[in-house]
Amino acid sequence: MRAPKFWKRRTATALLLAPLGWLYGASVANKARRANPYRSSARVICVGNLTAGGSGKTPVAMAVVATLAALGKKVFFLTRGYGGSEVGPLLMENPRLEKVSADAVGDEAMLLARIAPTIVSRDRAAGAKLAEAKGAEIIVMDDGHQNFSLAKDLSLVVVDATSGFGNGLIIPAGPLRESVAQGLARADAIVVVGDGDPDLGVYSGPVLRAHLAAEGTTFRGRRIFAFAGIGRPEKFLETLRDAGAVVTGSQFFADHHPYSAAEIAALRRWAEDAQLVTTEKDAVRLDTHLAVGIEFLPVRAVFDAPALLTHLLDRLLTGV
Repeated sequence: MRAPKFWKRRTATALLLAPLGWLYGASVANKARRANPYRSSARVICVGNLTAGGSGKTPVAMAVVATLAALGKKVFFLTRGYGGSEVGPLLMENPRLEKVSADAVGDEAMLLARIAPTIVSRDRAAGAKLAEAKGAEIIVMDDGHQNFSLAKDLSLVVVDATSGFGNGLIIPAGPLRESVAQGLARADAIVVVGDGDPDLGVYSGPVLRAHLAAEGTTFRGRRIFAFAGIGRPEKFLETLRDAGAVVTGSQFFADHHPYSAAEIAALRRWAEDAQLVTTEKDAVRLDTHLAVGIEFLPVRAVFDAPALLTHLLDRLLTGV
């Protein structure tokens, strides 16, 4: 689903739904209190967020794994596989060689597996045990800040610099999965993605800054018709324009949207003589025959001060 407009401000509808949000937040707090998490023999890093979709969490997780791999560590991704039917635990080491699809494991898992071995498991503890059996030194969870079945050694909370925490209310009244104070109390560090200074309340821990940047693209000066089914499609348009593209039009769908042949045909008509471009996350959801002639924009999280991230991870690894 697309985020409702009232998630950005406290309208009458948002305030009417607020009591349901309080119940939702209380249920997360209750799960945290009652949790008996599994302690993995591998170090566990969670890259999560406090809001529903669109913060830049997956690119940040990929950047963390790239940093750890450069340090010579054997790293595995662990993800629920949101949007897929696979229960797991399932190990994906190369989606191009294995007969897996986004329908089965979700689009995010398909992207992660291109970077490092990826385990899809709705039971995070079971997924961690499989990673251990495969020799993982470090497990990086993509999402899971509100999942308490697996003990975490480092929790990074990703915050979008522009949207922050929306209207500050909890689902369904706002975009929050839990209250800001409650969620940030469990954060070891915050990663703010983009330009802006969201209100972090009383949080006083490390704050890292990152930006999403196009990788290896040749869109400068080209006429582009953009389409996407992601949490914050506006960020996709911004990145395209930063890459020098001339965006002639756009069409947005719900997050994790499964594209039909009729929808792709309509997009081709609307684009006219412009090039159809989507996100890398959307591209993995396109059937091969539908993807013909469609280009995608690879995006990576680039840390403003990468040495700070390396220092943070080094402290985790050395215990200092």
